[in-house]
Amino acid sequence: MPREIITLQVGQCGNQIGSEFWKQLCLEHGIAKDGLLHDSSASGNDRKDVFFYQADDQHYVPRALMLDLEPRVINSIQNSEQRQLYNHENIFLSPQGGGAGNNWASGYSQAENFQEDILDMVDREAEGSDSLEGFVLCHSVAGGTGSGMGSFILEALNDRYGKQIVQSYSVFPNQMESSDVVVQPYNSILTLKRLIMQCDCVVTLDNTALDRIAVDRLHVDTPTFAQTNSLVSTVMAASTTTLRYPGYMNNDLVGLVASLIPTPKCHFLVTGYTPFALTSTDHNGIRKTTVLDVMRRLLQTKNMMFSSQHSSKGLQGKFISVLNIVQGDVEPTQVHKALQRIKERKLVNFIDWSPVNLQVAISKGSPFVPATNSVSGLMLANHTSVRDVFTHCMSQYEKLVRRRAFLDQYEQYAMFADGLDEFQQAYELVSELVDEYAACESPSYANL
Repeated sequence: MPREIITLQVGQCGNQIGSEFWKQLCLEHGIAKDGLLHDSSASGNDRKDVFFYQADDQHYVPRALMLDLEPRVINSIQNSEQRQLYNHENIFLSPQGGGAGNNWASGYSQAENFQEDILDMVDREAEGSDSLEGFVLCHSVAGGTGSGMGSFILEALNDRYGKQIVQSYSVFPNQMESSDVVVQPYNSILTLKRLIMQCDCVVTLDNTALDRIAVDRLHVDTPTFAQTNSLVSTVMAASTTTLRYPGYMNNDLVGLVASLIPTPKCHFLVTGYTPFALTSTDHNGIRKTTVLDVMRRLLQTKNMMFSSQHSSKGLQGKFISVLNIVQGDVEPTQVHKALQRIKERKLVNFIDWSPVNLQVAISKGSPFVPATNSVSGLMLANHTSVRDVFTHCMSQYEKLVRRRAFLDQYEQYAMFADGLDEFQQAYELVSELVDEYAACESPSYANL
């Protein structure tokens, strides 16, 4: 029985990633740009109805809500080749169309003002599902709409759909470049509070690492947002293959996530993917792939989509759990041999207080997309070094708040009218999360 998942795309980044994700899913399920099945796709053993539903005229419609406070990105999607794919009742644009001005408080308060319209769309999609499993949110944490409106939606989902799982794909800002959004640290800290409290699982994606992968692995000198977003959509599509092409395990979102998260607080996952190719005709990549080779590469820092401090010996910190989703024509015996080899060579540094949690799920992948490589792999991992992303957000926040810089932009909203306690609470929660991940490295963590 299919367990449906509703995707919420919020803000510029969320809608760009979402658009790429649906393109990829349509390719993998043999669905044309207008939502109709290609003739050859009718007799597939895939579960399209996890992410799509069939309209009365037989065309497939994504279970997606597209939400933004300024019209540019959604307008471009509505004028694209895929405009007939989406349900136009599931698009929300602010009537003012002025955006959130990169201000979390503006995004949050506008979402609050329009909550009836937004939640009505969510309820309608949820009621159209036979057995709703959960929600997936795509957004960035640095801007105004993705962070502020995204935060409000997470709180609302938690209130209304407390039993359903909520997963987010959250894009963190580039740490190496000075941003044109000066209040980015404030937005990030406030959003992180909601990701800690209201999310069951957060896939942490980092623009620093995405840009590095585009330069190093795809040989692109100056990566565009379109290219980094296509990397994110590749990860989203790969991480959902076991839900859409079910096997004997990891075929629902709860099962996928539960095995990776030992304690509710530590629910921030990092990802790795190999081999990368921008298009199916891109031949810059790896010529020959084996299961062992793919699984070894997934553990290399250069293929991971998050930035952390690492020494010449490699990644610092420890793995709490790892799930590798290997796609291609793979035999279980090959996986077993690869796992043995990785354990023998001690390529993975695991925590001491729990049995080694290194799982592999085999997915046959889509019969409609010609594979560039015989084997490809995605790693979803819980790693203690994810805290480096949060410590960077905290240090940037400290620099600004020490001088009370730009706080007047927030004080004009009702939420901050009585003071800035919200900032202090958010900062303390993020600080506790960093301490929790640091404590996980201690052998006596389970006894604390």
